[in-house]
Amino acid sequence: MGVKMTNWHSITKEEALQELDSALTGLTKKEAAKRQKQYGYNLLEAKKKTPLILRFISQFKDFMILTLIFAALVSFLVSFLHGELDIVEPAIIITIITLNAILGVVQESKAEKSLEALQKMSAPTALVMRDGLLESIDAKELVPGDIIYLETGHFVPADARLITSVNLKIDEASLTGESHPIEKDADRVLMENLLSAERINMVAATGIVTYGRGTAVVTATGMHTEVGHIARMIMEDETPMTPLQKKLAGTGKALGIAALIICIIIFLVGILKNRPIFEMFMTSVSLAVAAIPEGLPAIVTIMLSLGVQRMARKNAVIRKLPAVETLGSATVICSDKTGTLTQNKMTVTELCSCKGKEAPDGTAGKFLLTLSSLCNDAVLQVSGKGKHQNVSATGEPTENALIMAAYQVGLSKSQLDLLNPRIFEVPFDSGRKQMTTVHKLSDGSYRQITKGAFDILLSECINIYRGNKDAPITNTLREQLTRLNEGMTAKALRVIAVAYKDYPADSSFPARLKSFNGTQKDRTTGLEQGLTLAGMIGMIDPPRPEVREAVLTCQMAGITPVMITGDHVTTACAIAKELGILTKDTSMAQLRAAEIRSNHPDRYTSPVPQAMTGAELSQITQEELVEQIKDYRVFARVSPEHKVRIVKAFQTRGEVVAMTGDGVNDAPALKAADIGCAMGITGTDVAKNAADMILTDDNFATIVAAVKEGRGIYDNIKKAVHFLLSCNIGEILTIFVAILFGLPSPLVAVQLLWVNLVTDSLPAISLGVDPPDKDIMKKKPIPPNKGMFADGLAFKIITEGILIGSLALLAFIIGIRFFDSAALPGDLVRNSRTVELATLTTPYVGRTMAFAVLSLSQLFHAFNMRSEHSLTKIGLFSNMKLVLSFIICAFLQIIVISVKPLADIFKVVPLTPAQWSIVLVFSFLPIVVVELQKNRRNR
Repeated sequence: MGVKMTNWHSITKEEALQELDSALTGLTKKEAAKRQKQYGYNLLEAKKKTPLILRFISQFKDFMILTLIFAALVSFLVSFLHGELDIVEPAIIITIITLNAILGVVQESKAEKSLEALQKMSAPTALVMRDGLLESIDAKELVPGDIIYLETGHFVPADARLITSVNLKIDEASLTGESHPIEKDADRVLMENLLSAERINMVAATGIVTYGRGTAVVTATGMHTEVGHIARMIMEDETPMTPLQKKLAGTGKALGIAALIICIIIFLVGILKNRPIFEMFMTSVSLAVAAIPEGLPAIVTIMLSLGVQRMARKNAVIRKLPAVETLGSATVICSDKTGTLTQNKMTVTELCSCKGKEAPDGTAGKFLLTLSSLCNDAVLQVSGKGKHQNVSATGEPTENALIMAAYQVGLSKSQLDLLNPRIFEVPFDSGRKQMTTVHKLSDGSYRQITKGAFDILLSECINIYRGNKDAPITNTLREQLTRLNEGMTAKALRVIAVAYKDYPADSSFPARLKSFNGTQKDRTTGLEQGLTLAGMIGMIDPPRPEVREAVLTCQMAGITPVMITGDHVTTACAIAKELGILTKDTSMAQLRAAEIRSNHPDRYTSPVPQAMTGAELSQITQEELVEQIKDYRVFARVSPEHKVRIVKAFQTRGEVVAMTGDGVNDAPALKAADIGCAMGITGTDVAKNAADMILTDDNFATIVAAVKEGRGIYDNIKKAVHFLLSCNIGEILTIFVAILFGLPSPLVAVQLLWVNLVTDSLPAISLGVDPPDKDIMKKKPIPPNKGMFADGLAFKIITEGILIGSLALLAFIIGIRFFDSAALPGDLVRNSRTVELATLTTPYVGRTMAFAVLSLSQLFHAFNMRSEHSLTKIGLFSNMKLVLSFIICAFLQIIVISVKPLADIFKVVPLTPAQWSIVLVFSFLPIVVVELQKNRRNR
């Protein structure tokens, strides 16, 4: 017995039973136990979890983090050897690094949760034949070869080949993307190379039986099922780094390398100038601390967290912080159709008689909806009153749409059933493709109603409804009706034809009906012949009303919307065309050609612009897909593997891909995408846990708001990086130039840490709450390969850093020349200034003035970061959080210098009013210089 076969749909059910060594009476319990040892439980494997300690350690792989750890250790060691055990500096660095690692560990768990959700979707029990008896067992006990029974409401517990099917319909939307339940037929034998959605003689695990019943032989369990294959892809696929992560990693590495180089250079320069080795070690470590913005990871995390809170208020829940920024860089949004672009609810959109379109509330329209409501098994549910009234339908989606359309024009199915009780019915049959009911009318007569496929029903009609008097169907009328039907199907509408036949009051009529059972032979009785065609009803899963505007906004923002769906190509293209995803020059003739090509690839070879089917996708290599994908906007009849291929093809072309979806079949692509967006209401747990973002209102338009927020956050992060690095360059320059020219160190390590971690942090965070520019969605996305320092940002950072460093160094020199030198012996004053300055080992006032200018100039400089426009245009007080941050940090800086216990810790002295005046003038100069630059640039 072998079960490695994958094409069970291409063999007969008898051959399937033989291949599986099974029979209609099922397996014996002994044989089932034997097979369970061979194939294991019908469960999905769980990905082996990484121990918590290893996940924590892995957070320290970043180059900038390693450099900071090295700096902290060296700082501690040097201070210990120097006889001054200073643990403040290394303690602060290690604390920040540890907190950052803890945040990273908390964020990681996406794949594990996805698999847990998949396991929860497994059917808890299954009806199975064992030892010739039907019994209910735990679904995990199923093995290949088991005979299972399927009834309405059941979950499908495993992949299986149907043995029998009676009007069987399975909802496989979460697995295949089909917008409506799929009719199954056990007797069909299909071609080998068909997608899962087209295998109508198979059922797949996690499907739901919505209608009818059937039996099937299990062909695959656990990880060998279709959903198991998805689970394996989730386990094996790695989530890509976000653009922000890549850019910050590159920035951190560059800064770390620069810091090490500067440390080595300054150490060698100091040795050449006969400086003490221990002193040079401390100076080198100070420079390393100055070069690396150790507060940057924490600041970025805080800014992203603030963005997450704002987005949550707009119905977008972020599961992973960097995803906020990734949205701002998105260049392609690949969206599932069913439930994402559409409402996931079949809706009647068109009524037709032989005259053409009919209004639903007109005479012909109401008559047509009345008939379709009576010949209907769905149940209308109405609760509440007035504004709080809630109306819904329970049943097969097509029938739900019919009774809801009738209710909207004042026709309640429950009332219609009371007035016209059903006395006989012939259920829908996939062979007949129609359903018939017979009702007793209030005057004692009878009316038969038949609804079904247009082509079959038309052949059984001899008359057509024309108000009070029916008219015979002529050849001209048949052609006219056929054209109307073609026009509706060309719009991707699902067309249901409705016909009727009236019988006079006759007490023997109900008895005669019992001889009819709906088979082809029994049609000679005349029950489904000689009918009067009432008209046709067209329905579709309609687009969400707000999506078209959202698509247009995306296109204006330089983002390409792409539809990826398991639904049929004609339906997909029609929806895409209505939403603006497909251009208007894609004609309906081309769409019909696409359908022919999908069903019969050998009969049609001419390309249809912008649309590709899964069958075509399977026939090309990944390299060919990467080359061609730029020309396509719709991918229809695709499998989960196809979705991942499409996402990766766009990524190979350098695109940043956002993927939306709600089903199990979307989960691998959601995980593979740069940003996965799951639907919060209709989305499965699998999709939600595989995604980076969840839309709580299932509104595609929410993505647009999230993209806008993401772009704003990226701009603000860029402002923070600009601010921090320009300030840090100023710190480096201050120390490096002083040592190079033989001056004492202008700043000590604890002062550098104060400036970096306290003075810089609040202003940088305040920059993160600036609202997005009004025209931000009219700009093109930032290319993922575009460096953070492009467009002249690097030059700005360097020049502004030189300005800040020069001002601090100038304040230092003024301090030691005019204030600290007063404490020197008179003979040194008469000597050269170089000797004097070199001899001055404790320049308290100069160091204090440099410390004050360096910190306060950065606080003023933060206002320069807000915009490319002048502060006079955007307003100095338009960001009150930044103003408040300035006041708090300036106050803290003054306190540190003025309060003696704090001054002793930071090795500074109180300043006189004259010294403070010099500090304030120098600190304000960055505003003046940058404003002049902006005015010249914006002329």
